[in-house]
Formats: sequence, C-alpha cells, structure tokens
Amino acid sequence: MNRNFLIVIILIAISVVCLYGMKYQEQSNHPEISANDTLLLDWEEQLSDSLEIPLPAINMAINGYHALQSKDLLKNDSLIAIIDFSSPSTHKRFFVLDIKNKQVIKNTWVAHGMKSGENMAESFSNRRHSNKSSLGLYLTQETYEGKHGYSLRLKGMSKGLNDHARKRAIVIHGANYVSHDFILEHGRLGRSFGCPAVPMDEVNEIIDLIKEGACLFIYHPDAIPISTEDLEKLP
Repeated sequence: MNRNFLIVIILIAISVVCLYGMKYQEQSNHPEISANDTLLLDWEEQLSDSLEIPLPAINMAINGYHALQSKDLLKNDSLIAIIDFSSPSTHKRFFVLDIKNKQVIKNTWVAHGMKSGENMAESFSNRRHSNKSSLGLYLTQETYEGKHGYSLRLKGMSKGLNDHARKRAIVIHGANYVSHDFILEHGRLGRSFGCPAVPMDEVNEIIDLIKEGACLFIYHPDAIPISTEDLEKLP
C-alpha cells in the first residue's frame, strides 16, 4: 500500500515537472507575446498624449476589435477607426489607426447628429428619426452611391446601443458642412441626421480604407460602457 502510494507521488511529480517544462518551452518559443503587449500599451499612451484620444476610447475600440476578430467578422483586420464624440466638433476627432504597424493613417473632422448637440455631442439614441448619433461598436459593410454620393453602410454591433443603425440608414458619407471654412464661419461643424459625416474631399479615401469588414468604435464617456455581456451578444 505504501509502495503504491509512493509510486503515485513520483508519477505526479514527474507530470508536474513535464508540464512546467512544456510551459517554459512555449514561452521561450514565443517571446514576442509580452513584447507585443508592451508595445501596444506604449502605443496607446502615445496616441493619448499626442492626439488626445481618451484611453478608454482606445481600450474599448481594441476590445471590440478583438471580439469581432474572434468571431471571424473582420475582413479588414489591419485598421481600427475611432470617433471621439467627447471632443468638440471643431477638433479633428475621427481617427484611422493601423493596429498592426501601430501608425496613425488618418485624422480628420467628423460631424454628429443635429439633435445630439451643438458643438459638443451630449445626447445619443438608437431610435429611428431621432436625428441623434449612436455610440458603440460597429462593423463597416458595403459601399454605395446615394444622395450624398459615395457612402459606406455600418452595422451596429452593440445590442440596444446602435443595433438599429442599418434601419436608421446610419452611414459614413461626405458633407460640405464638415470643413475648416464652415468652422470659421459658424464656430462649429454642421450636423447630420445622425450619420458620422466627413469632409467631402476626404470621404473617398476614408471609405476605401475602412470599407467591407473593419472595426469602428464611436466613443463618449457618458455612454453605457460596452460590457462583456454586450460583446457576447455579437451576431
């Protein structure tokens, strides 16, 4: 009996040693894991410092990106777009980030909905005909030619927050009221019916960068945070 017990103890000890050895070997073969995490954190801080993108906006966008990626929904997985509606419309608050090469590809103006506020966006909605912007995680979809010209459809991925985006025809399109000249004349950008409208002379470039399966996150600190439960409800 004692001998059998001793044999069991020896076998357990051997198993533990083998498992630790395998774990150490795996970590040795992939030193880039911790290095990439460190580089990403450093890059996030640089973005926050240099472009004044709020860290919560960056973190929520990256979490949303990984959630979409885990479900194989990202066909365009090199880029993340962030809209920071905590900044006034006079600030360039639309960002396209190359997450793989850790570069800023685009930074420009973007309008919010006319019922969301004047220069500052302060009120948001998921309802049709509200003329308000919707916050949260989006997946970019197909392009089309509409009344605003070249446009990009968006699918809202945050249950209860923006999942009526397609029904509301919330799209990225160009607008003449999104320009430096308009700001000089009116002290703010013009406003949309809820769409994130961008400058006319930049709309083609922006849409071609992020069309057909990229991650877009629209941020404001007063929004309900995108919880784990929300992310688990992704279709």
